[in-house]
Amino acid sequence: MAEAPARSPSSGRDAGWLVSADLVAVGLAFLGQVVLVRALAAEHYGWMVLAVDLYASIFLVIDLGLPTLLARDGANDPESVRRAVHRIYRLQALAALPFVLLAVVLRPDALLNMAPPTLLLVLAGMTALVHVASYAPRSALRALGEARMEAVSKVIERSVTVGGYVLLAWQGSTSVVAFMLAFLVGATFGWLVALGAMVRVAPAGKAPVWERLGADWTTQRGLLFAALPFAITLAVLPYVVRLEKFLVAAAGGPTLAAVFHVAQLAWLAGLVVPAAVRAALLPVLGQVRDRPAAVRTELNRALDMCFGVLPYGLFGGYLVVVVLAPVAFPSAYLDGTYGASAVDLFAVLLAGWAATLLATPTYANLLAGWRPWRFTQFIFAVLLVAAVVGYVLVVRMATTDGAVLVAAALASSLSGVMLLVFSWTMSGQQAFVLHRRDEWCLVGLCTLFVVVGLATHSWWWLLGLPLFAFTPQGWRAVRSTLS
Repeated sequence: MAEAPARSPSSGRDAGWLVSADLVAVGLAFLGQVVLVRALAAEHYGWMVLAVDLYASIFLVIDLGLPTLLARDGANDPESVRRAVHRIYRLQALAALPFVLLAVVLRPDALLNMAPPTLLLVLAGMTALVHVASYAPRSALRALGEARMEAVSKVIERSVTVGGYVLLAWQGSTSVVAFMLAFLVGATFGWLVALGAMVRVAPAGKAPVWERLGADWTTQRGLLFAALPFAITLAVLPYVVRLEKFLVAAAGGPTLAAVFHVAQLAWLAGLVVPAAVRAALLPVLGQVRDRPAAVRTELNRALDMCFGVLPYGLFGGYLVVVVLAPVAFPSAYLDGTYGASAVDLFAVLLAGWAATLLATPTYANLLAGWRPWRFTQFIFAVLLVAAVVGYVLVVRMATTDGAVLVAAALASSLSGVMLLVFSWTMSGQQAFVLHRRDEWCLVGLCTLFVVVGLATHSWWWLLGLPLFAFTPQGWRAVRSTLS
């Protein structure tokens, strides 16, 4: 009986699996947040949100950038992937100890104007470490063409977590520590499922020939040096998304941070789409990065996908929030009790989501290119702009609770726009952008009309309807990558 051919990465197919799974996981996460908001006091909910985000940001550097290298290079030699995961774990374990000790000694939670229980912080830190451990096997599955199994592990993780939340709420629990423990249990399940799937599908092989993965893998020093740009990037990347929330907490406390987090929920859900497309595109670009014509083909396909998805994210996301938010969340989060409505804040955040989605092809090209330090410079540039804009708007200019929240949403969207611009200029793909400048102009103008119309409750959004004309070419792009 002939052996089934090994699967290889495919940007369209894999993005389909990852987007679908992430959307399911996000739907479950949304349900989980509804349970948390209704079970916990606003301040306690803010504690949990900030603790999770804080330690996720601090401990992500333990990743060392190695799973990103594995996602990029793993398809070159599938037989070395399993040993590569083991090698990554050894290096990450050595890196974890000093960062854990620093977190214990420095107590960074004090900077965010909150005083949660110590056990909550410990569980949040453990959850962050488990999430870091899950990245290597999930990257391995993606490199092996098994993004579907990565997708399953994500859905299982979220299902277990939300199941724990529902069980606790059904029992009448109001303990933020208990809910944090449920989050840790779900993350552990997701990690073990991904690891088990990787062990099952990865070829056992013999002693790995690291040269087959790439020259960066031949020595420990060379591997760490090659991953260093990604490691540094990972040390700062979380703050690009979470910076405004931290600024809101510093300026107004955990309750305002909870309101801003509710506004971000659907926005963060939408970010899984560009993240999934990037994740699927990375191994594909890694295979063809020495062939400019092939790179350009993949970038055009990815951009067509993004153009096709854009109107559904803008209109669909807003519709979901307007319909579900009043049912899901207490009225205090939506009627301006804390200074601003979470729905109105979400409308402002949509501009940043659109810019992030449209930056996906050039962002991924930076990540997969031959000059990884350029990607590090890119992230630092985005973070610097986000920090300056956020500090000026949120800390210096905002004088009321409502102004703090609106300023944070505006700062977030401006940072997304700068991410798009920097990805164009630093990826070396200006010709790719200019070649489709007419489409870019139409998309940019229509997106602006949609965001302004939704944010001001006016009819300007009607001028954004031409965005749906990009649906056919987006669908053709997806079909062209399926295998």
